[in-house]
Amino acid sequence: MRRNGVGLPDMVTHPWASIRDCLTVIEKHGVDGVVVVDDDDRLLGVLDQAVMRKALVGGSDLDDPAGELVQNPVTTVPPDCGRAEVLDVMSALGVSEVPVVDENGRVRGVHVHDRIIGGPRRDNWAVVMAGGRGSRLAPLTNDIPKPMLPVAGRPILERLILHLVGEGITRIFLAINYLGEMIEEHFGDGSALGCEIEYLREDPDRPLGTGGPLRLLYDQGMSPQVPLMVMNGDLVTGFAVGDMLDTHQQSGAVATIATSEYQHQVPYGVLEGDGTWLERIAEKPTSAWPVSAGIYVLEPYLLERIPPFTLFPITKLFDDCLTRGEPVALWSLRDQWQDIGRPDELARARGQI
Repeated sequence: MRRNGVGLPDMVTHPWASIRDCLTVIEKHGVDGVVVVDDDDRLLGVLDQAVMRKALVGGSDLDDPAGELVQNPVTTVPPDCGRAEVLDVMSALGVSEVPVVDENGRVRGVHVHDRIIGGPRRDNWAVVMAGGRGSRLAPLTNDIPKPMLPVAGRPILERLILHLVGEGITRIFLAINYLGEMIEEHFGDGSALGCEIEYLREDPDRPLGTGGPLRLLYDQGMSPQVPLMVMNGDLVTGFAVGDMLDTHQQSGAVATIATSEYQHQVPYGVLEGDGTWLERIAEKPTSAWPVSAGIYVLEPYLLERIPPFTLFPITKLFDDCLTRGEPVALWSLRDQWQDIGRPDELARARGQI
């Protein structure tokens, strides 16, 4: 077994690997099989432990090459397939591992139930704001936090966490307040989702807004060493985490704001002219503006600028940066994105509109 030049895990091997080696790796990772590639890392198939054990019972030797036992995988997924969607596929097909295969047929990693083996890894931390009441979604949020409302069979917050894990972020802080105990009970320490989850607990009588909980991270002595990703917990999105982090790093900005496009169509014919004479009629024109998508990247030292125990919108932090003459970058979000703040937005995310 080997790790190759592009960093494939040792559960990816060649067809001449011995049955012994393959079973050793299966035992090491707690999986059902290994993935087999050629010299160019192109997928050849999978080696299932049940098939190998059957071969041993039939007279094969542990040191025999396992290549003759290679089978086609039940399915594969592309690198940009979301972690939540992969887990749904695994559940539907009854499989324990799914290879990640790019457009050239090369294996880039393997999804298993509680982790991704050989996938991307980033040192960045993520803070997800999950403490709001979601009053506009009442009565749905009377007994459940807004981020825990289900979309396509999973809580919104679980989909976000799985997406972050799939993009290589495995240390995640959840800022909680309203019915926060339900969130803690559901996610625990995050190990079942392949990450490490810690909690930033607001005082129920003193909400801290969209930026204030970040001070709790600073006050608890947890200092990120690389840019920090911050996001709202009521988003349904498959945004390109790595691209946003890389773009921030290259820009030299102190903060980067992900933007979505808001469009508004005037329901009338707009008359354009100088106030006296008509020059043209624009029939029901549409205008568009970039708006905040509720996803941000911050340089770590910005956390100490947030006042303690204070309701603090994160937009005030960006205003402060601009006042100091510090660059704040915009990153255009080109992927699926839906903010869940009103009943119609929840219905749209659920495919009901």
